[in-house]
Order: sequence, then C-alpha cells, then structure tokens
Amino acid sequence: MSRDPAGTRASEGGKSGLAKLALLSLLTGAAIGLVIGCFRVALDHMNTARTDAIAWAQQSPVLGFVLVCATVAAITAFAAWLVQRSGQPAAGSGIPHVEAVIEGTLPAAPLLLLPIKFVGGLFAIGGGLALGREGPSVQMGANLAQFWGSISRLSNTDRIALFASGAGAGLAVAFNAPIAGAVFVLEELVRRFDIRIAIAALGTSCSAIAAASLLIGRQPDFNVPDLASPSAWTGPVFAVLGILAGLAGVAYNQLIVKTCAVFDGLTSWRPVVRTLFIGALVGALAWFAPNLVGGGDTISQQALVGGIGLTALSVIFAVRFLLGPLSYAAGTPGGLFAPILALGACLGTGFGLLCPQFVADSGATPATFAIAGMAAFLTATVRAPVTGMILIFEMTGAFNQALPMLWASFAAMAVPTLLGNAPIYDSMKARTIGVARTM
Repeated sequence: MSRDPAGTRASEGGKSGLAKLALLSLLTGAAIGLVIGCFRVALDHMNTARTDAIAWAQQSPVLGFVLVCATVAAITAFAAWLVQRSGQPAAGSGIPHVEAVIEGTLPAAPLLLLPIKFVGGLFAIGGGLALGREGPSVQMGANLAQFWGSISRLSNTDRIALFASGAGAGLAVAFNAPIAGAVFVLEELVRRFDIRIAIAALGTSCSAIAAASLLIGRQPDFNVPDLASPSAWTGPVFAVLGILAGLAGVAYNQLIVKTCAVFDGLTSWRPVVRTLFIGALVGALAWFAPNLVGGGDTISQQALVGGIGLTALSVIFAVRFLLGPLSYAAGTPGGLFAPILALGACLGTGFGLLCPQFVADSGATPATFAIAGMAAFLTATVRAPVTGMILIFEMTGAFNQALPMLWASFAAMAVPTLLGNAPIYDSMKARTIGVARTM
C-alpha cells in the first residue's frame, strides 16, 4: 500500500467505485463491530476472573502470592510467545504498524494477525498488564478491512481508505465512540482530509457501533454525574493544567521509548525471560493492589466520581506512570490510550484537589478537572487533540465541558511541540518497522 499524495484524486471507477467503497465500508464495519464487541466482552470476563482469582489466592498468603506471580508471568510470556511464533507484527499497540502500512513502509499483514492479536490481547491485558484494548482493536479492525478490500478487488487508493477506516472503526468500538473513531482516521492515521476516506471512515464507524451494540450496549464507557459549565474566565486555570499535562506527557513518552530500548538491549536475556520477569512484577503488584493493574478503566471511573483522595492519587499516578512503559516493553499486544486516560484522570483530579480556590471560583468540580486532564494528557502524548476531546465527550457524555478541555488541550499540545518531543506513535514507528522486518 502507498498513500495517494494528491489526497482528493478520484479512485478508479468514479461514482460507481465510490458506491462500492461506501457499501464495503458498511459491511466491513459490521464485521469489525462483532469481532471487537466479542473482544470487549471476553476481556471483561478475563478482568473479572483475574480479580476473583487473586481474592481466592489471598486465603493462603505465601502460596497464593507465589501462585499469582507465577500465573501472571506465565500468561504474559504466553502472549509474547504467541506474537513471536506467529511471525506477525502483533506486538504493542498496533497503531504504528497501521500508520506504516498506510505510508507504504510496510506491507499489510495477512488475516492470521487477527486471532494472534485477539488471543494475545486477552491474555496480556486480562493478565494485568497496564495496556489498553484500543491497540489490538485498531489493528484487528485494519486487518479485517485489508482482507475485505483485497478480496473485493478495490483500487489501491480505495484499499487504503478502507484499511484506515477499519482501524478507526476498531477504535470506535473499543471506546464506544463512533465520531472519535472516524476523526482518528483523518487526524492521526492519514493526517489529511480526503472525501473518499471520510466517507469510508464514517461508514465503518457507524455500522461497527451498530453491530457492537448488540453485545456491549450503547451507554458511555464512564458514568459521570451532571456537571455545571465552568466560567469562561477560568480558562487560564485549565491552561495551567494543560502545561503540567504537557510536561508529564513528554516525560511519559521518553520513558516508554527508553524502557523499550533497555529491554531490547538485554540481549543476554532470552525474550521469554524478559517477559517472565515483567509478568512476575505485575503479578506481585496485583497481589498487593489488584485495582492498580489492567487497562485502567476502574481508576479513571473512580477519579471521575471523586472516589480517590489526594494521597492515593499521587501513589496511583506514580505507580501507573512506571507500570505503563514496563508493560509495553513486554512485547505483548496492547495499546496506550486507556492507560494514558487513567493517568490524565488522576492528574486532573489531583490538580483540582490541590487548587480548591480555583475550583470554587470556576464553578467546576474535581471531575471537571479530571475530564480536562484526560483530554490534555492524551493530547500531550499522542498529539491528536481533536480525537482526544471528541473521545472524552463520547466516553463521559459531558458535552458542556468543551471549554475546559479546549484550554487544557491547547497548552498540552503547545508544550511538547515547543520542547521538540515527537508524538509517541511517531517515536515507536521505527521500532515497529524494525521488529516487523525481522519477523
């Protein structure tokens, strides 16, 4: 695949070709919705089983601790082994691989990638690694779209459009956010506006959500109480939060890159040994603090409803700040969005609790700062502010919090850009290309 440099050039077939692309986008989206919907349901069961198993194991402190550490280590190692033995580029988020395929740097993966990503993601995230479900979902969506595009004999331009749109549909179902999924295609994956890609992205996202709703419903992912609209004059306060998020995002991106480099450099350790080591550490953490492991949705939800105190927020933020890069270095399937949202929610809530006078003067609540913090931290790391804000809108239903998010995202976008820090997916793309070529 190679990206069409003209952007708006008509694909072969004219209007009939566009009609075929639109119809295929709807059919492909429905298939993606069912697959990713099943993935979400299975992952929920895995997370519940992990929590129940730890509670049962804690009846025997010594033996139970060893059993939990060994089990999480084995599960993590199996997920990494599955990726390595498959010969497919299924490690990590998958978004850098999708972008490399769209750019023409790497070839698209065969359909074998889908079950590897599905099963590996279930074991890695369900086992407790601090990874997000959106990474496997995006890559599985793109993989399904690539399959349908190839058997339907689409032109190269329209295959790119369907491939990118399938990735966006995967994100849409991962977070129950259809608009964010379509915008993600244009803002992050292709980074330009193209009419054919826009039509395909809208089609795949809406049909994917329609199909997935049969399995996961249509309620927002987070339950947020009704929030008052903050005063327009308190924007600079949220800009300060955005500056902090920007600085933290730079540090987080650098930590991910350096942690992966350190583990890649441990050539004297076999890959399975490195993965077992990381899994055992996560298992130990899960034993003492079960709520701190996994994707991070529970942490985000508690922060949004004010269920975490300032001291606990500080501890959670510090632990998760280290756990995310460590989990990503394990080489298993798993994304970055959900852990980033948890960090942003903690940062925003903590800022709101530290600045009670600002909260009182603005008419806001700590939840308002949590929502702004989620958008700001995602913007600082990924550098896709529109996708981030729309994603938070759809996940929380807090549509009247646009101005705080806008101020925070503005500052969070400016700080890393001025510091010369690259977006995380750009930083990881070179590593992804190198791994894919060796496989």
